[in-house]
Amino acid sequence: MKLNQLIQNLLGARQPAQISRPEQELLSSLLVMAWVVEARDPYTGGHLWRVAQFCELLAQKAGFAAEEVARIALGGFVHDLGKVGIPDAVLRKAGPLSDEEYAVIKTHPDIGYRLLHAHPLAALVEDAVRLHHEMPDGRGYPLGLKAGEIPHLASIVGICDAFDAMTSTRPYRAGMPQAQALQIIAKNLGTQFDAHFGALFIQLGESGVLSPIIGHTDQGIPLRHCGMCGPTVVLKRAHRAGDHVFCGNCGADYLLHQKTPDSVLELEATGASGSAKDLSPEADVELIERLVQHQFVPVLREHAGSRPQ
Repeated sequence: MKLNQLIQNLLGARQPAQISRPEQELLSSLLVMAWVVEARDPYTGGHLWRVAQFCELLAQKAGFAAEEVARIALGGFVHDLGKVGIPDAVLRKAGPLSDEEYAVIKTHPDIGYRLLHAHPLAALVEDAVRLHHEMPDGRGYPLGLKAGEIPHLASIVGICDAFDAMTSTRPYRAGMPQAQALQIIAKNLGTQFDAHFGALFIQLGESGVLSPIIGHTDQGIPLRHCGMCGPTVVLKRAHRAGDHVFCGNCGADYLLHQKTPDSVLELEATGASGSAKDLSPEADVELIERLVQHQFVPVLREHAGSRPQ
């Protein structure tokens, strides 16, 4: 499916006159760039989806209206756009970053902000993209904002992004248990994390609603493990037995199979490696369509309604 056709389908629930061409182009760029950025790092498979889900749950818990919940979820989905400008040697380093490398990583919020600047829909997500690493005690970046200065969108995305980072596996460490990550958030309320939203997020964790999202790339679809690299194999809902999938890190080829027609898909190593074409990023069109239709359309409707007639 071509991208323009996809965008038209995503916006099919809306009357064409309500969505301008610039809005369609920006949505196109947000979707595509977000997926390309995530695909560059094999250990962040599903990060966009998970952060968007966490953000939606937290925004709902906080009592925001449906349009604002949608905007916050969209911000969670695109918050790392600026990592498109981070070199692979830093972004994919299999170990802790040096001070110099960390300084490079810290440029990604401003890169994302500049990437979005002057786009018609930039106002919807620029706080999430630029300010999700700000902290209430002023130790965050890039502006060193303090409590009361940080927009709620950025505060919520920052909590959800940090939680997913803590509970996800990296080349140099395993993902920590949910309870441990929640304890870290609790310990840092009012310093690293917004006290109000952080406390609500902890309540969500204690209620059990975060568990089905952790380690998954879609509802009910967990990350799969490469025998050499760990959780780096992303399955799509459209995958079927007999399809081939590949490790995003080492390129290993796996055949999907089922023991019974009703069992989950399992990986079987073929001993081969994927070609350059096999390993090139390809957005999960079906997942994107569901996300936009069920989570992101309300904020676009609100934006269209606020334009001068």
